[in-house]
Amino acid sequence: MDISLHNPASDQGKLVSFPLTETAQPDRSQLDNIKAQLDLVLLALEALVGIGSEAVLQAAADLNLQDVVSDRVSLWRLRQSNPLRRGTGGRKKLDIEEARSLVMISCHLAHQHQSLIREAVELLESVAETEQPFHQVALLGDYLDNFTNTYQDRMTEDTLSIDALTDLGLKLLIDLLFYSNNQGPRRLWMALLDRANHIEG
Repeated sequence: MDISLHNPASDQGKLVSFPLTETAQPDRSQLDNIKAQLDLVLLALEALVGIGSEAVLQAAADLNLQDVVSDRVSLWRLRQSNPLRRGTGGRKKLDIEEARSLVMISCHLAHQHQSLIREAVELLESVAETEQPFHQVALLGDYLDNFTNTYQDRMTEDTLSIDALTDLGLKLLIDLLFYSNNQGPRRLWMALLDRANHIEG
């Protein structure tokens, strides 16, 4: 896997929210396509820093998003909107404000754990240069094991090989560094739209 790290600016302060311009508003089919990616970003955070539902709910409170993510049940229902997840109970459509809220929450959590994310990505780049197996490095090995095991436990998609899951986990890890930046919410939102457009095309 070719790893190239371009560090985002490490400016301080609060995350910058993002306006919904006409070009940045997903239509219904696009919105359906971004649900899985939002859930995977949170899954990557869980695998790396061990966050749980309480941390997500606290982030929602910090951002005054309790109306959207008020408790464990509402959070579970939002994450169950990911069509790749096992089970159908509680699954719902994800609307634009819910998607925006999950973007803000994900980036807020990434921002809180930026130092660990940066450490992991810098280690990833270093290991890639030596061609040492990623799983043999403690921090990366623990992350990949957690990511792979959680993905296989929660998702219906069982056609991904271990190598494919490793590549997906490492890509999400690199993405987290960019989302941990103050411009993270805008970066993530535009990445979700770009991916949705690519899937549609």
